Amino acid sequence: MLKAAGYCRVSTDKSDQANSFAAQQQYFREYIQRNPAWELYEIYADEGITGTSTAKRMEFNRMIRDAQEGKFQVILTKEVSRFSRNLLDTVRYTRELKRLGVAVIFMTDGINTMDADAELRLSIMASIAQEESRRTSSRVVWGQTRQMEKGIVFGRSLLGYDVNNGCIKVNHDGAEIIRMIFRMYAVEQKSAAEIARFLTKEGYHTLRGSANWKPNAVVKILSNEKYAGDLVQKKTYTPDYLTHKKQKNQGEVPLIRIENHHEPIVSRELWNLAQERLRKNNKHAQCERGHSCKYLFSGKIKCGECGASFVARSKYRKDGTKICRWSCGRAAREGTGSCCVGKLVRDDAAMNMLKTALQSLPVDADTIINEVTNLALEAIRAGEAGIKDTCAQLRHGLRCVQQKKAAVLDSYFAGELTKGDMLYMKQQYEQQQEMLQLQLSNMEEEPTSEEDMQQRKSEIQAAIASVLSGEQSSDAFYRTILHSLTVFKSRRMELRLTDLSIVFVFSD
Repeated sequence: MLKAAGYCRVSTDKSDQANSFAAQQQYFREYIQRNPAWELYEIYADEGITGTSTAKRMEFNRMIRDAQEGKFQVILTKEVSRFSRNLLDTVRYTRELKRLGVAVIFMTDGINTMDADAELRLSIMASIAQEESRRTSSRVVWGQTRQMEKGIVFGRSLLGYDVNNGCIKVNHDGAEIIRMIFRMYAVEQKSAAEIARFLTKEGYHTLRGSANWKPNAVVKILSNEKYAGDLVQKKTYTPDYLTHKKQKNQGEVPLIRIENHHEPIVSRELWNLAQERLRKNNKHAQCERGHSCKYLFSGKIKCGECGASFVARSKYRKDGTKICRWSCGRAAREGTGSCCVGKLVRDDAAMNMLKTALQSLPVDADTIINEVTNLALEAIRAGEAGIKDTCAQLRHGLRCVQQKKAAVLDSYFAGELTKGDMLYMKQQYEQQQEMLQLQLSNMEEEPTSEEDMQQRKSEIQAAIASVLSGEQSSDAFYRTILHSLTVFKSRRMELRLTDLSIVFVFSD
């Protein structure tokens, strides 16, 4: 007597599929019991799981493991689309089961994998099932996109906002925490770490109820455009409908952006101040693709034999001072035998080579100093002009808030507002007024006098001259000017500067 198993699956756990799911299991039990040559081993059932991938189909994977252990010889399933909607998975698993001597019978499609023409017919039916899944996925994406364009919100609630049935509404308890975070960061100039420590110490809770705040959670809040009233959707997308894995959208599909979509928690001015400070404090910018900014020579020192970038290795001397040495990255990953360049380059030696190359260049130092100084002074003047514009916007904002506050009082005395609504709106406008006034007082400064400007000019000129002469180090300047330092087996090193054809050769 052959032991038979049944496999059934529905791709949703909604109530309209519950009867179908139960009916499939009951049908297999009765069908196997009616066949005197079969004995029921087990019914394997995945509920609410997609058929385009086997990764999360726990019962399906358990069934395959049991088949490999010889626990049954026949699998019954309703149709090819229930077994899998992925053509490659269908062929792969049925071939594997056939090799194990396990037949798969697709009852509605009339296919038994032990038949001679089974794989041809199975491939056709599996292709149809996969194409149906692709079309369904496309229709779902199209429908979601149209709803997003109408302003329907996809996603979960977040601190300060409740999201229900595609609508987003302010949660006032959470909104107070959000305003506090933005005010501390943009106005009081506190760091994300300081804010996280304060929130943890004072017992403020995150959306999930935790009172343990992390700096990256604060930064994530500060970067979320929803708090300014805007909605940006499709930040992630699914490139493959078979795997369903989401990826960060980096321009592959258009973002759906709606400004002033819902009630903001923070003002546009405060939001812009926070974003400007976030940009200035971004310490994770990439200096060169694939290489960090931690070291000046990261990604700049190359192996002349295998082409790999050198990697840094730090070491402390007995006196406590730290030295950094560079070696071939391939040799570091795969072992010393993988690359014949065994040379270690010390950080200070590489810096001496770079300074020697710069000092040997036939450049007009006075011209460079004057041009860079003029650029720096122009930037200072532009910054002061920007501050003046921002102050003017803040003053305009103050006037608007004062007018709104007065209008609320007029509406209350005219009987158009209840006392409770009046007090709430009055409090909100007073908070905005206080915040704008604080921002304005922090930004208003006396314009730079001509005497101060001359002092700054002298300081800038001295700083540039010291960098050019090598007396003072500037990692930003050196990283920009250095193109590469190539190390060869012969102990020769070739240094190239950005936009120059000259090759400086060094040896030890």
